[in-house]
Amino acid sequence: MILEKRIPLKYWFKEIKWDLLIVSVFSIIIYFFKLYVVNLDIPLGIGTFLGTAIALLLSFKLSQSYDRWWEARKIWGAIVNDSRTLVIQLKQFIKEPDSSIVKTMAYRQIAWCYALGQHLRKQDVLGKLEDFISKDEIISIKHKNHVPLTLLDHHGQNVRNLHKEKSLNDFQQIQLDTTILKLTASMGMAERIKNTVFPRTYRNVLHFFIYIFLLLLSLALEDVYGFLEIPLLIFISIPFFMLEKIAFVIQDPFENFPTDTAMTSISRNIEINIKELLGEKELPEPLKNKGFYIM
Repeated sequence: MILEKRIPLKYWFKEIKWDLLIVSVFSIIIYFFKLYVVNLDIPLGIGTFLGTAIALLLSFKLSQSYDRWWEARKIWGAIVNDSRTLVIQLKQFIKEPDSSIVKTMAYRQIAWCYALGQHLRKQDVLGKLEDFISKDEIISIKHKNHVPLTLLDHHGQNVRNLHKEKSLNDFQQIQLDTTILKLTASMGMAERIKNTVFPRTYRNVLHFFIYIFLLLLSLALEDVYGFLEIPLLIFISIPFFMLEKIAFVIQDPFENFPTDTAMTSISRNIEINIKELLGEKELPEPLKNKGFYIM
């Protein structure tokens, strides 16, 4: 997630460097074509009209991409709330507050948060779990296709066993099951965003018409003195390519980009919260940012 800090220019340049290179090349070619071959004298209004239309399309795409990013952030906000709720319910409902099952399920919930983040980013899911769940449980989930779902299933089995042992009454079981269902629903909503691809053709067509606009504009620039029309065209292209790139990277908030939803940082905060609820004294530090962003 991008933080409220100055973003280095090299990050922006890295994102659009190839587009700027292409614009530079064809603007130089067109400049010499008009100078030595023929000046097509295209009206400036054509490029202006097309530029306005592209700006509206960019605005729409940026809005749609931001909606996906913001929905992902709201999902993880719900995960924070439900994770806290689960541990508070366990502490209040189970007759023996110091029971090992409370700590077992609380630590499994921490593991689930880390596992879900890694699962959404398609990274190693088991790497962060050894500190939170037993070796036997790791062995039992090692070959599962969906580790976070399996961990929630283990939550459900524990709640069922507690109810059978009369450690939970019917109402308490329903409340805990409801919280686990909310966590399952949040996981499903995050996966829906992850697995629903934003139409690639939409981006390709928009990218193509940005180039068409710049091409027409380079042909229509007549009042600019000499070689200055080349840097002017490059300067005009920067906001178009920048907005198009921003819309592209934030549309997928689980791809391990600086613009990602900060799932690892949120999971660390959940870990701190849960350990505080358990009365532990040694708490991990919040995750530190990586310059201008945090993961």
